[in-house]
Amino acid sequence: MLITTAAFGASAVLGQSANSPAAASPTVSPTASPIASPSMAPTPFAVQTLESVLARVRQRLFTPEVIRGRVGIKIVSLKTGKVVFENDSEKYFMPASNMKNFTVATAIEKLTPDFKFVTSVYADSRPGADGLLKGDLRIYGRGDVTISTAFNNGDYYKGLDNLVDKIAAAGVKRVEGNLVGDESYFQGYGTPQTWEWNDLQWYYGAEVSAFPINDSAVDLKVSPAGQGNPCRVVVSPQNSVMQVVNLCTTVSAGGGNALQIFKAPGKSTIAVSGTLPVGDKFEGYVAVSNPAELFMELLKQRLQLKGITVTGISRVMSPDQKAPAAQIEIARLVSPPLSVIAARTMKASQNLYAETLLWTLGEEAGRKASMSGDSQAMGTAVVRNFLNAAGVLPNSVLQYDGSGLSRHNLVTPSAIVALYRYMANQSKYSQAWLNSLSIGGVDGTLGKRYMGSTAAGSLRGKTGTLDQVSALSGYLTTAGGDQVVLSIIVNGVADSGSRKALIDDIVLNLANFNGKIDQ
Repeated sequence: MLITTAAFGASAVLGQSANSPAAASPTVSPTASPIASPSMAPTPFAVQTLESVLARVRQRLFTPEVIRGRVGIKIVSLKTGKVVFENDSEKYFMPASNMKNFTVATAIEKLTPDFKFVTSVYADSRPGADGLLKGDLRIYGRGDVTISTAFNNGDYYKGLDNLVDKIAAAGVKRVEGNLVGDESYFQGYGTPQTWEWNDLQWYYGAEVSAFPINDSAVDLKVSPAGQGNPCRVVVSPQNSVMQVVNLCTTVSAGGGNALQIFKAPGKSTIAVSGTLPVGDKFEGYVAVSNPAELFMELLKQRLQLKGITVTGISRVMSPDQKAPAAQIEIARLVSPPLSVIAARTMKASQNLYAETLLWTLGEEAGRKASMSGDSQAMGTAVVRNFLNAAGVLPNSVLQYDGSGLSRHNLVTPSAIVALYRYMANQSKYSQAWLNSLSIGGVDGTLGKRYMGSTAAGSLRGKTGTLDQVSALSGYLTTAGGDQVVLSIIVNGVADSGSRKALIDDIVLNLANFNGKIDQ
């Protein structure tokens, strides 16, 4: 819906959950596309009263499938702040990926939409006229998440090749030394302490790294061979860092699928066991422990394919090793702007990107403001300070990570609504924020929801999903033309379908409301 109210400035546009691999992320433009407005033609039904709509919403909370759970709701007018409806809006709820709202909003506000990640290449001196570089070539990573299949049309190597092209353009043809990965930019343990161990082997539990190659995950494909034979296991991209132990056996078609996949936290061995029937298969994304090692191995391969010889080994600096002080930067790779990365983070609900943004806030805003601690702790402090300045009530957000995968996070629906109102009405970067949100029936985690309904195209927001948790927060334009901010969080309902149905019923009741809220 095209909006020209002062709430978003002139001609602004209104409109998960750890549940989508970044490799499947939608292509996102940093500029919002106009959204079709609900038809303003006379409707075939009488103008509804707000009271009747809210009565249906209230009644829905007492249906048998959700009554044992907890539902937090806050709905307010975007323009005036008038409370339209609320239920336990000041109580704590586990937000799932709605935690990304706070991380990404702070990143947009404090780093700016134009912020770019930089990967630097250092050496003792510039290469000679013959392309010879004596000494080590040191790569200094700063968490560029765009060196990834998700930003390069699924190509495992294009992101690295962009870096290789920069090294070649600097005149390097032969390195008489080692290829060294320096990951000292970030400080701290790459995995939040409150994440559950069984999440850590999958892409959505990937650890933060200064070198997040291909989202710090590898593709794993398991397929049957002949009956009684070992299964076929393929890891892509091929590498020597991730090892596979294949104990999986092919059984006859219709036999039991008892496939098991296990990678211990902090280890680089994928154990594939059990049975897989003929005609069946498995495809998934397994997290890489110590992604810098994979980055450096693949980088050396790509340099050699480019004709650049490295006589030594590829290795990663130990945490206590200091970089040579006199080295100079001979090349650098610069990422797309944060506005693009923010949209990829929010629309696909990409956990690693959110965590990396939190750590980057710690280094770029926290450390530069003389904060102390590791990258995550400083980033969390930066978020907290921004929320206080934005008018979010103190202690209404308890943050334990950047993405929402931690089951320790607690927020109130009121805090999310306050953030959304600030970003729409007061932030000078409101357009970048709007562009980062999923559009109902169009893209991201809302792409297949509300299709064909009044909410399609008139809702922009962020979903969230964990075991027993579903959430949706965002901006909605009603059939009557009013704009509301809403946050709905459901906790303690085991069936995901019931949680989602409750949220969708509330949204559609509001979207179909053809009366006036702001009167």
